[in-house]
Amino acid sequence: MNQGSLYTNIQNNIATVEFSHPASNSFPSELLARLTKVFHELSDNNEVNVIILKSEGEKAFCAGASFDELVAIDNFKDGKQFFLGFANVINAMRLCKKPIIGRIQGKAVGGGVGLASACDYVFATDKAAIKLSELTIGIGPFVIAPAVERKIGVAALSELSLNATQWHNAYWAKEKGLYANVFNSTKQLDEYVDELSQKIAGYNPEAVQEMKQVLWNDTNHWDTLLEERAEISGKLVLSEFTKNALEKFKK
Repeated sequence: MNQGSLYTNIQNNIATVEFSHPASNSFPSELLARLTKVFHELSDNNEVNVIILKSEGEKAFCAGASFDELVAIDNFKDGKQFFLGFANVINAMRLCKKPIIGRIQGKAVGGGVGLASACDYVFATDKAAIKLSELTIGIGPFVIAPAVERKIGVAALSELSLNATQWHNAYWAKEKGLYANVFNSTKQLDEYVDELSQKIAGYNPEAVQEMKQVLWNDTNHWDTLLEERAEISGKLVLSEFTKNALEKFKK
């Protein structure tokens, strides 16, 4: 369980991908690699027409990347590789032929916001506040920024990233375009996501795949872009500012 868990269930042409980790559903590198592989596999699985991405439990959706791994980085190569974790997942979600529905039951921080933003259609509960706190430790949400900007625009990305200590509630995220709808309970959320996924699973798969490509138009350069962003973060994480900030967080 130190590396978390990842389960995939396929029924009626719907694949449900559920991840978990004891530390608020955060992602160590190994779990990110497994999630990347799953999206590539489901993309080519003819028994799957739509994918639901969710996390375990009733609390946090995702606390981002592993803090323990972040603290342990001591060279550029490892730093870049660490930040490539979410880059690879986002690109796998972008390239996946099947639409991905995000089911966000709780708070999302950093990479968790990136995951939600990389979904094609996202629904949440009223507890699903979001925050990009990276600047508080001397780095920035560089890798996930393209996905977040694609959903909410530059102005909202500026507010979210520069006001790095403030939580923005689920209704703010809906107003900006990250969430399509917000529900008062997890039960209502699940009922709606189940109903919608069944509808999408019954559409013409070829038409849905073509629509997915339309939705991700003008993102073909992201393989290079997100790697460049990972390099920026890989350098900054070695800065004296970041090392001092991380040490304070550890204490």
